[in-house]
Amino acid sequence: MRNYSTYLLSGLSATSYGFVSASAFTFALVCTCLSTATFADTSYQDLLADEANGDDWLSYSGGYKSERFSPLTQVTPDNVDQLKVLWAYQMQPTNINGAALQETTPLVAAGIMYLTEAPSSVTALDARTGRLLWHYAPTISNEVLNIGFPRINRGVALLDDKVYVATLDARLIALDAGTGSVRWETTVADNAVGFSLTLAPLALADKIIVGVSGAEAGVRGYVDAYDASNGERLWRTFTVPALGEPGSETWQGDAWQTGGDSTWLTGSFDPELNLLYWTTGNPAPDWNGDLRPGDNLFTCAVLALNPDTGAMEWYFQYTPHDTHDWDANQIPVLIDGQFNGQPRKLLALANRNAFYYLLDRVIGEFLLGEAYSYQTWAEGIDANGRPIVLPNTEPSREGTLVWPSLQGATNWFSPSYNPRTQQFFVPNRRMGSRYFKADADYIPGQPFLGGGEQALDGDEASGAIVALDGMSGRFLWEFELQTPLWSGVMATGGRLVFGSSNEGNFFALDARTGDALWSFNTGAHVRTNPMGFAIEGEQRVAIVGGRTLFVFGL
Repeated sequence: MRNYSTYLLSGLSATSYGFVSASAFTFALVCTCLSTATFADTSYQDLLADEANGDDWLSYSGGYKSERFSPLTQVTPDNVDQLKVLWAYQMQPTNINGAALQETTPLVAAGIMYLTEAPSSVTALDARTGRLLWHYAPTISNEVLNIGFPRINRGVALLDDKVYVATLDARLIALDAGTGSVRWETTVADNAVGFSLTLAPLALADKIIVGVSGAEAGVRGYVDAYDASNGERLWRTFTVPALGEPGSETWQGDAWQTGGDSTWLTGSFDPELNLLYWTTGNPAPDWNGDLRPGDNLFTCAVLALNPDTGAMEWYFQYTPHDTHDWDANQIPVLIDGQFNGQPRKLLALANRNAFYYLLDRVIGEFLLGEAYSYQTWAEGIDANGRPIVLPNTEPSREGTLVWPSLQGATNWFSPSYNPRTQQFFVPNRRMGSRYFKADADYIPGQPFLGGGEQALDGDEASGAIVALDGMSGRFLWEFELQTPLWSGVMATGGRLVFGSSNEGNFFALDARTGDALWSFNTGAHVRTNPMGFAIEGEQRVAIVGGRTLFVFGL
């Protein structure tokens, strides 16, 4: 534990605060915020216990199992209507065009909240009051490439006395948790050809894991591990195999070199099995599959990796030869329970392609695939987990109408799993698209798409929060929304589910029935996930609406 009476606001442009810069490279502003405050080192043992620790929220999904479940029980269906805003934080201005969208999940450790602000800044707040402790803003060029996704960031990782952030221009930076000063930084990829980092890193015992964005620019995706102490790269696992490697037979010619397959969302981890689970994205070009015949391994898949070496232990491909941009970059949730009367270690994933899957996470065996949303592209999933594709569903020059849209029946935003009730909650987008195929020529740093789509919007699109039985995929209930949502959910030990509408309405549902119990209008769009923590035994719930972070309590 370390105590501070002053805190550095590191990395800010001092001129924006009326200060004259003493250095062209480093800016610091001293703020006496509190007489004392405690910064806790977040140990690996703390991360292992994250799921059971309701006071803190130490990793992107609230623990290695990625349940996004708060075990706190103070707020219940009986008193949730008394929730009110306790404090709010207005995010810092930025001069980066297009960086207004906020998709961060804040973390809380020992009463300090850490969050990112688009495009790649990091802020530390007193979680009791919202008081600013420090703010770090790396230099990001307005010319930075982000092809196929907004200029966003989804959060940080904590380990020991450092905070880790992945940047839009493809760097990984370690900051001092107490001051925000840079401890080390390393370049992960070349932004000039389309690589970027938009995810919250995942911290393990002594390493930081990151994936890359950029498939729409024809990059070749990978997962990296870095030494947490100094930023040295420890291993790299490519998600598109080179000639002669396992899986290369599913590509033809040189298509693998521009095969896409981004790894842009945070993975999950089983410490007992010592397996890291990382989901992968769409092949490139997105909509013209003629240029890449075959299943295109290991796109639209989940990979089980050895975290010590990066070696692939097994894989499962959800959508072979994807031509609808239905990448599998959704959160894989690790579930332990009885499946068909037998205890199993499971991996559950609500896929962008509209099917809910259960796998054996020890060996990757397919167990179950059930549609959870309206879809028109597959008759179902066969006994081996392969979709039975319906005819006339491929993109065409004239346009082919298919459900779901390219944004999927769900997307990057998080589901939630309540391990006490075995309920799986999915934010569901109900939207079809006309898919078009076009020619595509690869040019480094340019879109490599091979077509496009025209979504059915307005009255033909809607959204919902869907509750499933996690062990069977059986439909339990739904809470309908007028428009497709772009935000995640969080279940709690108090029998609640928190979610948001695209219009900015933050709400609480009864987890047993789906009935609406409480709502708050944030006044702006919500494009992130709720999270929870506690201060001195008092439960808190947080969400970002627009550029404002709201923290609620009774």
